[in-house]
Amino acid sequence: QAQLVESGGGLVQAGGSLRLSCAASGRFFSSYAMGWFRQAPGKERDFVAAISWIGGDTYYADSVKGRFTISRDNAKNTVYLQMNSLKPEDTAVYYCAAYKTYYCSGYGCSLAEEYDYWGQGTRVTVSS
Repeated sequence: QAQLVESGGGLVQAGGSLRLSCAASGRFFSSYAMGWFRQAPGKERDFVAAISWIGGDTYYADSVKGRFTISRDNAKNTVYLQMNSLKPEDTAVYYCAAYKTYYCSGYGCSLAEEYDYWGQGTRVTVSS
């Protein structure tokens, strides 16, 4: 059974950094583009970043460009989200997800309905 498990969330002051990890089951991980989404209290789930399996192309929401970096280690079946210069508005539960295929491009990467598998989420709180 495919499984995604996020970790690395916590409480951090504004301007600080966190690195989120998402560990995936092996056979499942190697065939999918991966993404990160977040959901703040009372708000919809929003796209944060995605990375394709082929070529390692990356895509980011405008709100996190230049501050967040998505990466993957296929040998460890893990995808990461390095978050720097955190702001209080980054406070949310962060979810990793597996896209429906190995490659996503542009707008397609940002559509939650195009992702087939989701983790349980990890909470990030940024204090001002």
